[in-house]
Amino acid sequence: MFSEFPDNPLSFPQSRRDMHPLIRVGGVSITFLKTRHETHGVLDLFEMIIPPTSHMVLSHLHRDYDETVIGLNGITTWTIDGTDYKLHRGEQLFIPRGAVHTYTNRHKHTARVMFILTPGLIGPEYFQDLATVINVDGPPNLAAIGSVMTRYGVVPVTT
Repeated sequence: MFSEFPDNPLSFPQSRRDMHPLIRVGGVSITFLKTRHETHGVLDLFEMIIPPTSHMVLSHLHRDYDETVIGLNGITTWTIDGTDYKLHRGEQLFIPRGAVHTYTNRHKHTARVMFILTPGLIGPEYFQDLATVINVDGPPNLAAIGSVMTRYGVVPVTT
């Protein structure tokens, strides 16, 4: 088991206080368990809390990394290359680099989802930068959001 080796960059936090600070992007909350910095670029591992009616503002694809999404609580709906998938507790989705995708929580209950990005390329900086352009009054500035996404190899896709 990875956690048996204290110097292993892939060992998991032992408690919530060992995790990184909460990042709020709109109504969604993100907490990193391991960042690209700690894993030497192997992966980014984070948890996302998605309230009812929350959704990703822009469909997008990842140019240089794959994404595995694991349902922990609640139900989220993922659209991947035009096909909808419901993600329930204990289920997982693999989103390969280049696949256009987005998510939404269409249900009455908050959902909790774990993300594994391989390799780790974005770190918490991506979400912190997104928060600066999303957590403002008024309608979303899609150009500003797209600019942040592009800086991190996330390609916005408009339909």
